[in-house]
Amino acid sequence: MTSQHHHSPGGTRPDGRPSPGARLLGPAIARAAARAAAPGGLRFTERQLYYATCRVLSPGSALLRRLPRTPAPPLRLTAFTRALEARGRHTVEGLLPPVPPCTGGVYAVRERDGKGDGDGTREPDVYAYGLPRLLVCQDPSIARMLLANHVHLEAACPVLTAVDALPLDPRLTAALERAGGATVHVLHDASPSGLALPARIRAALGPVPGVRVSSMGLVPRHVAALRLPSGRGPVPGPVLGTGLPPGLRPAEARWLARGRFAEVAAVPPARLVRTVLRVTRGSRPPRVSLRSDLRGLRGTGFLTWPSA
Repeated sequence: MTSQHHHSPGGTRPDGRPSPGARLLGPAIARAAARAAAPGGLRFTERQLYYATCRVLSPGSALLRRLPRTPAPPLRLTAFTRALEARGRHTVEGLLPPVPPCTGGVYAVRERDGKGDGDGTREPDVYAYGLPRLLVCQDPSIARMLLANHVHLEAACPVLTAVDALPLDPRLTAALERAGGATVHVLHDASPSGLALPARIRAALGPVPGVRVSSMGLVPRHVAALRLPSGRGPVPGPVLGTGLPPGLRPAEARWLARGRFAEVAAVPPARLVRTVLRVTRGSRPPRVSLRSDLRGLRGTGFLTWPSA
């Protein structure tokens, strides 16, 4: 996705030296990397580092942090990328390399070599067992980040990207059904395509007894409550009315209709890890047939993020 940002550009001069803009952004990127890695040396993606740099550049007051809003990022993504290249990506401790091409399958961190570097490797044996929970991420880089931080091990929850999950492997569907009462958690952006992803996965599953698909968010109200930076892309058009959760508020639908969106990468890494662990390890909410509105809100993740 692209968004409309503003700020001065950064980069290198023709002689190879960093431009003044890149030199000014260098300290901000260093502070942002330290914050993104806290606590305990978390690994993070380049896009997460970009949003962390935006937070460094726009700290805001305590009062403003309590007001729900969706501000525009204070820094152009292109300016950040040039400044990071001028600094050298390899100099940023904790920054993950780009995501390799997805090849399908259930991914886990390669632990046997003791490096725990987040390099994805398929584990086909997982299909032989029951899967009580599964996490599907819209953004492949976020899936890699969660794997690199061993979230799948702590939550006992395999992690897939959406491109791997659709179409669903019949062996995966059978493993979910075998577990009895399994939940497929979906982590997605606050965008029309992101909000429609849980319904796509639910449709791909078909009538599998006992398997529940639950959106973890983001939704527009999360974005406002967490004061996440949002971008503006093309107006989505007719797709806005298809596959969106029934609990979406009219104001949220209007926000999306204006082409607004926010990425999961905008959530601070530590908060993202805490939320994913809390939701995936939590008990499955009881099925209540009379309170469809509340069930719809819970099913779409609306009760998740602001208290994370």
